[in-house]
This record gives sequence, structure tokens and C-alpha cells, in this order.
Amino acid sequence: MCNNLPAGYEIREYEEISSTNAEALRCAGRIEKPTWFFAHKQTAGRGRGGKAWVDPVGNFAATVLVFPQGKIQDVALRSFVAGLAVHDALVEVSFGADEFSLKWPNDVLLQGKKLAGILLETSIDEGGRRALAIGVGVNLNQAPAQTDLQLGALDAVGLFSALNLKITPLSFLKILAQRFDDWETRFLKQGFEPIRVAWLARAARLGEVITARVGGEDITGRFDRIDDSGHLQLQTPSGARSIAAAEIYFRGT
Repeated sequence: MCNNLPAGYEIREYEEISSTNAEALRCAGRIEKPTWFFAHKQTAGRGRGGKAWVDPVGNFAATVLVFPQGKIQDVALRSFVAGLAVHDALVEVSFGADEFSLKWPNDVLLQGKKLAGILLETSIDEGGRRALAIGVGVNLNQAPAQTDLQLGALDAVGLFSALNLKITPLSFLKILAQRFDDWETRFLKQGFEPIRVAWLARAARLGEVITARVGGEDITGRFDRIDDSGHLQLQTPSGARSIAAAEIYFRGT
């Protein structure tokens, strides 16, 4: 059991569970404090768009359940808060390695390959309280086998295989929970702007040409920035495009 969480947080630890996000939302109506749901083994993890997230033994799977107040638009911005927390926790455990970057909207890369993913899901309880489950999956030990990889999609990578660095999931949770609390506190006190600036400082392919797939349309342009709503801003031959949600593909991958 990890007992070294920031003040005000609780933890629920499971040997095996289907999905930490699903369990967090199932329990949300009976929980008062921000709570981490940690699984040693997750059997039916999910990523964006309902894609399966596979967790080989030794990888990290956890969800932090929070109860955000304020504007509904701010809920989605927690993806950037969580991304910064995961990025900075990885830098910390790897003794300052500078090979990590953030891929819009919710991936963490190592050496240009996918190391971690973040999934946000929400629910409303009977009293009208909003619960937000922020799921985090990190390939601490090894990358899962990949099949049916789409053209332009990134390969996966494991922390151990890439950096020969071994860290246990519970040890990583201790650091991640503190970094998440740091960034969440800053977001609550100062708003999105410092989060946006910090995220862009860690962004992959900023200033380069990338492709955003929106439905059946591919939009290619220079990655200019993210705006104050977290939307991707591309400069295309036909002008500026603002993109709220998309699959992102890099050239040369």
C-alpha cells in the first residue's frame, strides 16, 4: 500500500481489476475525497476512442478521481494538468532525462515513441455532483505488442527497455500523485495560462508540420500552439485552423 500521498488524497489498491477508470466512476457516489485507484493488473484498460490499453506485468495503471467545480469547459483541461504531472514524474524517476515530450492531446512520449496515455471520463451523481476520472497508463516495464498499427501512428516504448531503468508501479504512483497535486493546485489558483505555457514548453513537434485527422478529414499544417481552451492551432496553406479533438500523426514516423 502506498501511504505517502499528498494531504487530502486517499487510495484504493487492487490486485486485479478490469479498469481503474470504470471502478473509479462506479465508486464515485460513495467517495468524498480525491482518490487514487491503483491496480497491480488491469485486464480491460481503455484509451481514447474506446481503444484497448494493454498492461503487461510491471506496467502502471491508475486513476485519480476528483470532483471539479466551476465551468464544464475546465474539466477537459485536466488532460493537460495530468500530462504535465506524468511528464514531470517520469523526468524525476529517470534522474532528469530530457527525452520525454508531450503529444497533443493526451500522450507522453519517450524518444519520440508512445510511453504513456491519459483518459478522461466523467459522471454526474444523483446529487448533481460531477466526478472526473483521470486514467493514466505508463509502460514502465515493457511496451505491449502492437498489431494493426495505422500508417503514421507512433510505436510504443517501455521505460525499462529504452533507458534500462526499473521502477515499481507503486513507487511511481507516489511521485505521480505529488506532481499531480502540484499542477492541480496551480491550475485551481492561477487558471489555465501557466498550464498552457508549461505544456507547450514540453510539447512534441511544436513549430513543425503535423497532420490532424478529424473524422474522415486530414488537416495538415504547422503546429503553432494550443489556445486558452486547449484547442490545437494549426497554420495550414488555407489559413489557421482550430481543432478541438483529433488523432495526431507526425511526419517521418
